[in-house]
This record gives sequence, structure tokens and C-alpha cells, in this order.
Amino acid sequence: MSYKIVVLAKQVPDTRNVGKDAMTAEGTVNRAALPAIFNPEDLNALEQALRIKDQNPGTTVGLLTMGPPRAGEIIRQGLYRGADTGWLLTDRLFAGADTLATSYALATAIQKIGDVDIVIGGRQAIDGDTAQVGPQVAQKLGLNQVTYAEEILKIENGKATIRRVIDGGVEVVEAPLPVVITVNGSAAPCRPQNAKLVMKYKYATCPMERTDDCPRKNLYEERPYLTLNQWSVADVDGDPQQCGLAGSPTKVKAVKNIVFQAKESKTLTGSDADVEGLIKELLNEKIIG
Repeated sequence: MSYKIVVLAKQVPDTRNVGKDAMTAEGTVNRAALPAIFNPEDLNALEQALRIKDQNPGTTVGLLTMGPPRAGEIIRQGLYRGADTGWLLTDRLFAGADTLATSYALATAIQKIGDVDIVIGGRQAIDGDTAQVGPQVAQKLGLNQVTYAEEILKIENGKATIRRVIDGGVEVVEAPLPVVITVNGSAAPCRPQNAKLVMKYKYATCPMERTDDCPRKNLYEERPYLTLNQWSVADVDGDPQQCGLAGSPTKVKAVKNIVFQAKESKTLTGSDADVEGLIKELLNEKIIG
């Protein structure tokens, strides 16, 4: 049995080392000032999709991402690992989207792709840590959803069997297809890039990534697979008022990198006296009790 899988992937700013230019005046992340990386948990999700493809001949995996033209790099990295295609949502109207506007844009794109059996994405992106986009996409599309997945065990008889992490342990659940699945960072890491696929797709670009004097125009005409799908708000029949800043009620005030530093430290032994003293101190300071 073959399946049509869409992986939700995001090119995120590396917020682990932020400076004063990390935010714009409008209260959005200044992506141009930060290095861009493949969102880590989306890589975990991609691996789960590729494993389904390995086990089910004829299955296709496509990456769906939203961002400026440079976000096409995410699609290329997916192709290098074994994905078959990709779609880049790029339009100035998409800019500044919060989770509500992002999920709306992704949902309209999935509807345009059509006949999707499985949508897989990372649990959350490191530039927001909200874990809201996947569930919101499922809600907007009216699809079943499974969150906090650690492994997709099998796809059989129209159902996905999934092991997911819950408080205090794990559980195995079944969900009828079509289904939206969000994957934890504790899932298997994504496989490395394949050298042959890198050579095949290294010149794959979206039309907006190319310049007028592009030296590979003939190459793109000879090899259509090197032209990545690029969609605007109009292409996915989206409502501009529900996209980007216009459709985003959430505003980010600031992004900060916080490092906790101890002002004082105390070394204790395992003796009864030390333990008793520590408990009394915590009680007196109202930290416990």
C-alpha cells in the first residue's frame, strides 16, 4: 500500500545566541539577523516519513514550508535525504505570521495538494516553543491527530499505529487515516544526506531564488525536477486577512537568551545533619511546605 505524506518543515532562526537585533520594531523575530537552520524536531518528523516510504513502495514524501525564498534550502535538505518533492509558501502577505496564521496557510496548501494520507511535523519550532501549529492544522482540516509521537510503528488497514510519550510513560494508539502527527525530539534522528541525491538536487531552486542572469537556465529546462514548487497566497486560494500580520493576533515582545548564574553555592554531604539542615532552610524560606 502506498501513501501520500506531507512533512511540515520550518526554517527557523537559531535563537540560541540572540543579540540586540533579534527583534524588529513590529515585535517579530528579525530572521535576517539570525542564522537559519532546519527546525530540529521537523527533522525527526522527516525521518518517520522516510521510514514509512522505505516500508511501503510507491509512497511519496513532500516537504511543505513557509518563508522567504531562502527557505527553499529546507526543501533541498529534505530531497538530499530521500524526499520526493516540496512546496514553498512565499509571499509578503505570509510575513509575520503567528501560529494561527501559519496553520491557516499550511492548511490551505495541504488542501491544494489534495488526497494527503499523512501529515507529519515536529512537535514545536525552537523560535516559538508553542506546539500549536500541528494541532491547529488538524483542526482546520478536520483530521484526526496524534501528538507527542515517538515512533510510527506501522501503517496498516487504513490506520496508523503510533507510540507516543505521555506523563509518566508511553502509550500505543491507533488513528484512522488521514491523520496529522506531531513528533517529539526524542524520536529517531534524521538520516544523513545521501551523496547521490545531493548531486542530483544541488541546483534545485524556487523561481524566486534565481536571478535574471542565472547561468543554469538551460539546465532547468532540461530537468524540470530542479524547479521547486512555489506558491503565493493567491495560488492556494488564501484569504489575505487570515495570513501574515493581518491574521496574527499574537505579538512577540522580546526574545532573550537567559543563562542562570548562581550567586552563591553550598556543598552538602549525605549526613543526616546536613539533610535536616537543608530541609529546615527550605521550609523557613517557604520554598517547600
